[in-house]
Amino acid sequence: MVCGSARKMQLLPLLLLLSLFFLSMVIADSSGISPKAMAWVVDRYGTSAKSRILGWQDLIARNQGLDEQSQLELVNDFFNQVRYSTDDEIWGKTDYWATPVEMLSINAADCEDYSIAKYFTLREMGMPIEKLRITYVKSLELDQAHMVLAYYEHPDAEPLVLDNLTDRIEVATQRQDLVPVYSFNGDGLWLAKSRGRGRRVGGSGRISLWQDLIAKMASEVE
Repeated sequence: MVCGSARKMQLLPLLLLLSLFFLSMVIADSSGISPKAMAWVVDRYGTSAKSRILGWQDLIARNQGLDEQSQLELVNDFFNQVRYSTDDEIWGKTDYWATPVEMLSINAADCEDYSIAKYFTLREMGMPIEKLRITYVKSLELDQAHMVLAYYEHPDAEPLVLDNLTDRIEVATQRQDLVPVYSFNGDGLWLAKSRGRGRRVGGSGRISLWQDLIAKMASEVE
């Protein structure tokens, strides 16, 4: 279950910092899908895809008032059931960030897709944005770039790690196999500082793949 490459992980922070423009964005924090989009999903991927998307929407609707730890566990378990595959195998591209609807339609994902889907689902459940960071790490065991979702109970807390490589949600200090590189959410981009929250270096709008993802999510609810 390798995700990305070490070279890509090394280049991304540099490219982000050298970006000439700060791109504004509107986060499509909505798990809805329009009837037109759902009809397209069924036509292309079948009724099983529709069932997975409806199951996702039901997960959100039934658990919005649940305590945060239970929400983390439910969301992590739900998306980790999706089979792992590479972007090349799924989309025929070296790097593609799928929306949760795309991920559930095709029923396959790489590490970025798992992390993104968990992030937006928890946001829809009411999780405050400041508690969540999509985080690029280096997996020492795989010697590859990897992506996980980090949850911070409070600003100075040791984050919990939601990872498609394991169903266990563990404190970052227990994941000695992961070295943080940088993290982001809808509010900003941070360079990693050991295992803490790191130094803010700009907005997540600097990430072009993130911009493309937001645009796709917006089109799914139109």
